[in-house]
Amino acid sequence: MPKMKSVKGAVKRFKVKKNGTVKRGTAFRSHILTKQDSDTRTKQHKSKIVAKVDEKNIKAMIN
Repeated sequence: MPKMKSVKGAVKRFKVKKNGTVKRGTAFRSHILTKQDSDTRTKQHKSKIVAKVDEKNIKAMIN
């Protein structure tokens, strides 16, 4: 039986923290940032945590 391959797109986008939660980046950060106000851009610097509902699927894709 062959090993399951991890989804490389998911590996690049998500990281699992020590406590088991999954960390993700913020959307809408690539280009045309001049239309966003500065508060929105500042809030998007920080990484977010994935919802508990999606954690199981993402961990399966990463491992």
